[in-house]
Amino acid sequence: MLRKTILKIIDFYQKRVSPLSGTNCRYYPTCSEYGKWQFEKNRPLKALFFTTKRVLSCNPLFDGGFDYPIVKVDLNKNRLSCNNKDKKQICVEYFLIPYKSDKYYLIKKFKGK
Repeated sequence: MLRKTILKIIDFYQKRVSPLSGTNCRYYPTCSEYGKWQFEKNRPLKALFFTTKRVLSCNPLFDGGFDYPIVKVDLNKNRLSCNNKDKKQICVEYFLIPYKSDKYYLIKKFKGK
């Protein structure tokens, strides 16, 4: 419930508020996209902590740059797959880049137009 509510707030921000303020984020992915990924793949309190930390560091005192979310993943579970009704095609939503033992950088594959 909390996760869905926060994801809706982030979605509203990305579609309605962010276009009015321009591209001011110092990071890639943007802070709102980072928060979205955190809330999609981490526990809500952990996601809130890391998203808040990220937003607070998005200012002229910090360099910015690339900062991908780090998630703990059990590769035996199929948490990162998408709903694919056509089993003949492979559907990839995220790439996992190893970070530490069972932790990975989470990199999203955006759908082409």
